[in-house]
Amino acid sequence: MKRKTGQDRTITSTWKPATQAIRGGTARSEYGETSEALFLTSGYAYDCAGDAAARFAGEQVGMTYSRLQNPTVEMLEQRIALLEGAEACRSMATGMAAMTAALLCQLQQGDHLVGGRAAFGSCRWLTDTLLPKFGIATTVVDARDPQAFLDAVRPETKVFFFETPANPTMDVVDLAAVCAIARERGIVTVVDNAFATPVLQRPMEFGADVVAYSATKMMDGQGRVLAGAVCGTQDWIDNTLLPFTRNTGPTLSAFNAWVVLKGLETLDLRIRRQSENSVKVGTFLEGRVPRVMHPGLPSHPQHELAMRQMAAAGPIFAFELDDGREQAHGLLDALELVDISNNIGDSRSLMTHPASTTHASVSVEKREEMGISEGMLRFNVGLEDADDVIADLDQALRQVGL
Repeated sequence: MKRKTGQDRTITSTWKPATQAIRGGTARSEYGETSEALFLTSGYAYDCAGDAAARFAGEQVGMTYSRLQNPTVEMLEQRIALLEGAEACRSMATGMAAMTAALLCQLQQGDHLVGGRAAFGSCRWLTDTLLPKFGIATTVVDARDPQAFLDAVRPETKVFFFETPANPTMDVVDLAAVCAIARERGIVTVVDNAFATPVLQRPMEFGADVVAYSATKMMDGQGRVLAGAVCGTQDWIDNTLLPFTRNTGPTLSAFNAWVVLKGLETLDLRIRRQSENSVKVGTFLEGRVPRVMHPGLPSHPQHELAMRQMAAAGPIFAFELDDGREQAHGLLDALELVDISNNIGDSRSLMTHPASTTHASVSVEKREEMGISEGMLRFNVGLEDADDVIADLDQALRQVGL
């Protein structure tokens, strides 16, 4: 590959996703390194004052400050955009920085947002607490029902915001139907695609306008760094998102960008293997626990929709125990191989109790509205041998009487 081939979209857009994940966005320096270079710098020097002025005026191509541009970060952004099938991408320091920026950059006092009620706890805090502080009205709906979005629309509605599959209930949203409702009314759809990644689901192919990520999850995939990303059209990224991020500074570090670049190289392999393991583990649990919420299993009420939209179900699912928090905590404490951890997307198997961790800040009433019970456990199935994970679950379930 030539020095600039990886940044030539006329070439890289013709590559298959697996090739894009390895080489997309790469720009080699004059040294010809094979791995992406890590540029640890906060600023840039100019040959003359005129060059500095020209760059700040937008008349000369080049870097000015790492809050705005960094060569390593730029490579990551181009690679994610390629994988997503988007015109452009901007990275963020965390997934929640990405969600916050994707909403605040386009909403103002008097606007209205419709959001999915089943969502990550911090995303519900955005819709329920932060946006109303700025005079932005919000309505949360059962996102499984496209009609609920339509019924919630007002003249001032500007954004639909939802995740699919949803965290942690695994609700699935009909992307084509909801995005069509939005498009017909000039409403921007912002989709949190962290549970699926572009390997399993590309919301823009169903009409979504903006796709946001916690790249901390599957994109890194090994529990190392925090990162986020927002994808959209070049015009939306440059003229709507960039003015917000330029002046508020939710900047991704070059080191974290480099780590995520390395993670993307194995994303396709990891998420497909973890999906296979997840189905095997979920099938085992169906015979042992009262309820399993796994889009990859026929028992899930939206299994057919999930399989139409996704290449595979992904590594994450949830299940419920009848005896509430005490039994759920007892199962967690009995695990020997699986880690108790509130992260997801890791190559290691992880389990958490959402009501006391990821959604602890959400009121009991809202948790009930979202479908999060005291007996719910969220499971991220890793790359271990699935039989070893099942053996650990088996002994832990026996200890809590199941």
